[in-house]
Amino acid sequence: MIELKRILSLLLAAVLILSAFTVFSVAASAEAATPAYPQVRITTENGNGATLQKADGAVNASITITGTDGSVLSDSVSFKVRGNSTAFPSVAKKAYNFKFEKKKDVLGMGKGKKWVLLANAFDPTLMRNYLAFDLARTMGLAYTSEQRYVELWVDGSYRGCYVLMEPVQQGKDRVDIDVESNNGMKDFMIEREHSRTEDDVTYFKTDGVRFAVSEPEAPDAEQLAYIRSTMDDIMATIKSGDRDAISAKIDVPSFVRYYLLNELYKTVDFDFSSVFFYYKDGVLYAGPAWDYDLAAGNVNSSYSAVAKASSVTDGLFAAERHLYRYLCSYDWFTEEIRTTYRGYYDEFEALYAEGGLMDGLLAAYGELFDRNFTDAGWRPSKWGLNVQMRPLATFDANVDYLRGWLKDRNEWLADYYRIFEEPPVEPVAYLLGDADGDGGVTILDATKIQRVLADLDTDDDGSIALRGNVSGAELDILDATLIQRYLAGLEIGAPVGETITGRSEAFS
Repeated sequence: MIELKRILSLLLAAVLILSAFTVFSVAASAEAATPAYPQVRITTENGNGATLQKADGAVNASITITGTDGSVLSDSVSFKVRGNSTAFPSVAKKAYNFKFEKKKDVLGMGKGKKWVLLANAFDPTLMRNYLAFDLARTMGLAYTSEQRYVELWVDGSYRGCYVLMEPVQQGKDRVDIDVESNNGMKDFMIEREHSRTEDDVTYFKTDGVRFAVSEPEAPDAEQLAYIRSTMDDIMATIKSGDRDAISAKIDVPSFVRYYLLNELYKTVDFDFSSVFFYYKDGVLYAGPAWDYDLAAGNVNSSYSAVAKASSVTDGLFAAERHLYRYLCSYDWFTEEIRTTYRGYYDEFEALYAEGGLMDGLLAAYGELFDRNFTDAGWRPSKWGLNVQMRPLATFDANVDYLRGWLKDRNEWLADYYRIFEEPPVEPVAYLLGDADGDGGVTILDATKIQRVLADLDTDDDGSIALRGNVSGAELDILDATLIQRYLAGLEIGAPVGETITGRSEAFS
């Protein structure tokens, strides 16, 4: 009997252990199905993804994208290394493009065939691009690319923290322009390209400024002639300084917002590459935003004169480049900058302030950032490019540097544009002696002054004292007497009844 009890006890223990293991397995599966961060796993056809170079072109691959809600997207893609300096063989952490055969909605960012995996290999904080795109979206810059921090595996090799995002291209869920036809006006998109040349890209110049045609991707001779002549006309109009003419040909609000983003960040590439403009419905717009890793102080000041100007927190930078070298010389455009900046200053400050966007990203993605430098093996102190600032020794030190740089830059710009000063008082016109503001001088105006002086009426905004101040001194009974003499046709030596134009805070 004792032996039987022992056997039963052993069987019961085994059942409990098996049950516990089953529960653990289910819990582990649930946890694996809902990762803390979106996961992207790419398996190349030849298993050479980890060593892939840009010169290798696109390779066939399969992809699985798992969202934090447990959603899974699996499909075949073409997969390749992207970028220019980021694609150098010496850069170990490559950026990538992948392309589906048909449009897919990825992590709720809308449908598209082409997608980008940004490595942020030159940014030891992993945040510069993310912060810039978030600010662009907050300011209402149209078609700002959606973005998601993800973990990436390529052929089973953990590659760390990437940003999965939409590329800058034409599409209903991208830059919504019609490059075929649009009521007789063809839309297009161009990119500032200082000197780089690629075989499959079309280039042109206007006013000595060189651009690449982004959309349409392969313009024919007629399309190129149209784009060039349109840009020549727009550039000539901008150079004229005529506000009305310029406002009819460019979208001034987008140009102002794009300027503020790039002036804050001082991206060293602002007059070199990755600076976009798109033409839609007969108007040129600035944007979308792109490429902010070599910006916000992450620049080697010894590299060149432009890099030196880009690296410091004082001085204007974007204002001196391409189209903006004309626009920023006009008082009316500068006033638009000042007004817009004043409206978004809190958002600029929130980038770096305690409890702001940087702190939010660190709280939400701190563990992912840490794994990028531990599990994936990338070093925050890695110096990857000669135009890049030599990174500081630790991730935290680089974050503190970025925070301080943005703070100093924002404060310098706010002081330069005087956004905390009261706006200038505009000139106002009024009829001298018309104390009650009814448009004429009558005996009621003298009565109004007498009532104010006797505290029977109020003059809270000072408008009565302004219009009724006939004597030129403070409002008193003499002003009422002079108005009465004026109405009697007597000489009073004051321009009562005449329109006076002057500056006053009393009323507008």
